[in-house]
Amino acid sequence: MGAGHFVFIPGVLVIGIMIGWVLGARSAADAYAAELRRREERVSRRNAMTAAANGPQPADAPAPREGRR
Repeated sequence: MGAGHFVFIPGVLVIGIMIGWVLGARSAADAYAAELRRREERVSRRNAMTAAANGPQPADAPAPREGRR
């Protein structure tokens, strides 16, 4: 094993860690954005289903209460 291995192997290891860090950060950001989109879609679907179940409301009618009483 030559002296070059003492520089080459740690260098490749550091470069691999940096590439993994960048790709992992991108993946985490994409997963977080996808989760936010899923939550927004669930809320909009729930609101659409509630509005469809309640039927059309007059413009001056109070908004329906949500949750337990």
